[in-house]
Amino acid sequence: SLIKPGSKPPTTPVKLKKVSTFQEFESKTSDAWDLGDDDDELLAIAAENLNTEVVMETAHKVIQNHSKLQEQHKFQEEHPQEEKQLESAELTSIASGDNRLVKSVSEGHTSSSSDNASENSSMQRSQSLPQASTPPLVSGMADYNTSVTPALTEREASRLDKFKQLLAGPNTDLEELRKLSWSGIPKQVRPIAWKLLSGYLPANVDRRDGTLKRKRKEYFVFVEQYYDSRNDENHQDTYRQIHIDIPRMSPEVLRLQPKVTEIFERILFIWAIRHPASGYVQGINDLVTPFFVVFVCEYIEEEEVENFDVSSLPEEVLQNIEADSYWCMSKLLDGIQDNYTFAQPGIQKKVKMLEELVSRIDEQVHRHLDQHEVKYLQFAFRWMNNLLMREVPLRCTIRLWDTYQSEPEGFSHFHLYVCAAFLVRWRKEILEEKDFQELLIFLQNLPTVHWGNEEISVLLAEAYRLKFAFADAPNHYKK
Repeated sequence: SLIKPGSKPPTTPVKLKKVSTFQEFESKTSDAWDLGDDDDELLAIAAENLNTEVVMETAHKVIQNHSKLQEQHKFQEEHPQEEKQLESAELTSIASGDNRLVKSVSEGHTSSSSDNASENSSMQRSQSLPQASTPPLVSGMADYNTSVTPALTEREASRLDKFKQLLAGPNTDLEELRKLSWSGIPKQVRPIAWKLLSGYLPANVDRRDGTLKRKRKEYFVFVEQYYDSRNDENHQDTYRQIHIDIPRMSPEVLRLQPKVTEIFERILFIWAIRHPASGYVQGINDLVTPFFVVFVCEYIEEEEVENFDVSSLPEEVLQNIEADSYWCMSKLLDGIQDNYTFAQPGIQKKVKMLEELVSRIDEQVHRHLDQHEVKYLQFAFRWMNNLLMREVPLRCTIRLWDTYQSEPEGFSHFHLYVCAAFLVRWRKEILEEKDFQELLIFLQNLPTVHWGNEEISVLLAEAYRLKFAFADAPNHYKK
């Protein structure tokens, strides 16, 4: 039977043994991407025009290497006396295997460069190819892209230098920026990169200051023109709903600051008034947070943005952050506005597409959900409405958005494949649940609190593989 709307959901979403299992998994996969071999393979892909077989093989390799290291750690726990011997053998095998793959990719394209010309048209659907992924910190909770900023490794410093060189030119090559940003943007350059990728700032450096001044002034003209009408009879319901929703947002420390609440209320109300076709819809409030947090980082040195007192910033800086957040959120919503018009047809369509896609890529999971009468709308509606922001920590959302803004139609089209990969990621736990209510509680409260760069990197690699397989073959997932 369905959960009654008025009933209070359990505070403990999963059984203790499952939490323990996930925590063990988390501790065992902290070094899954440290070797960097998978990153080099993806970098090689981005530099070449590849055929489908090579891309699929490499994407599989990324995920297989992750699983291989997982199994290695498990074996070490069960056979500690053989740990050193196994570690040496495994790492040698992985390294030599990766070297062979990179070599074969290189040789293959040296010998068949003329053949690749005919492949270019089929590659148009994947304009933004993955590049070298940023390695995570050993700490599961820390992510150098979004919180703690330790001394950069040589690899990270080199990657940051590539971004700075690209951004320093008189005209930024946006296609190159997308390719470089696909696998994550360093925190130091993320604010300017996001403004460029979203289309808020022009590629020409000389035009940027003028654009910022003009757009910021334009936003506060809107505030002066519309914000006083928030208590008018025809607008008070919208404002009241915004006022109710903001305290529900994450992170808690940030949302409880009165200055942040005031800024968010203005942004959301102005957007709603200027977009009467949809108006304000619950879920839009979450989409301000990543932009706001990233743009605050442009002006502060603190490592933990969530614990920073925003009101300590100068008023002019706060106004800049507010206006920039409004315009970038507007650019995002322009691409997915049918998600928020009457009856939210965009979300209804995407959930249906997700159901059909999952039925093709993992029929067992799809059949299990169907047998227990779990409808995709019951859990995936929020995935589409909030772009997975309620399912993963904010640091993971920010990392996801690096890639979404690097992908053509990233927040709509590519997000579908991320959701499919995300669901199948939990297939073992899903198949173990034999009760409708337990299944639904699990799917609405997935244990991702300790997720970081490594989990997001694997998720994106799998989503990219699915996109490459299905993007130009819609009949594969349409009934």
